[in-house]
Amino acid sequence: MAGSSEDAEENWFRRFHPSPEAKARLVCLPHAGGSATFYFPLSRSLAPGVEVLAVQYPGRQDRRHEPFLTSIGAIADRVAELLRDKDDRPLALFGHSMGAMVAYEVARRLEQAGTPAEALFVSGRRAPSRQRDESVHTRTDDGVITELRRLSGTEMDLLGDEDVVRMILPVVRNDYRAVETYRDTAGSPLSTPVVAFTGTEDPVASVDEVASWAGHTTAEFELVPLSGGHFFLTRHQDVILRRLADRLASASDQGRAHV
Repeated sequence: MAGSSEDAEENWFRRFHPSPEAKARLVCLPHAGGSATFYFPLSRSLAPGVEVLAVQYPGRQDRRHEPFLTSIGAIADRVAELLRDKDDRPLALFGHSMGAMVAYEVARRLEQAGTPAEALFVSGRRAPSRQRDESVHTRTDDGVITELRRLSGTEMDLLGDEDVVRMILPVVRNDYRAVETYRDTAGSPLSTPVVAFTGTEDPVASVDEVASWAGHTTAEFELVPLSGGHFFLTRHQDVILRRLADRLASASDQGRAHV
């Protein structure tokens, strides 16, 4: 069907600050229950030097009438498919929490397709090799809300109005199911450099668990521990933005050197 690819891209990617002259592209993947708008401030800060594509998963906000994708792999399949022809400038991936797992799987698919990302930035998520026995998605509604409160702490008002929270619970439960049933099946590590950000008091991702991302790449690995809990990144935006901008500038410089 004519135009279907363009329609799919518009559905999945939000360009909050179009940057046609950008020297690099950053694809940002949200956390469980999150949406593309979480990355609006990051997009604003990096434009126009970096084009930010914020991913909007099905089943939320303007895609609320679409069926959920129920696994990390299914989401990664779709995102990677839409990115494979975006080779006009260096591309990197950034994901927080659940988004880190999706970003990792997208990076694997891009490598397999011969169009590897320049860098993978993961945030607030232990390495795929570090499993915990978790079952938040099987809890009652109140149990899921309790977990959301535990993670949001005082750093971010994720919950808002109680009625709104209960309205988005199906989204949150589906995302937790995808995360908690995910298992890494990679036969070999990535060849993409990995930068891992982590909160030093994150209850679901210890610094040691995040450091294990080093075993998932044969390229450069950098661990960046920052004070705070699961949403530590909201209080360290300047540090994270600087790391992203520096890495992407380096990637674009290397790209020009090979032209």
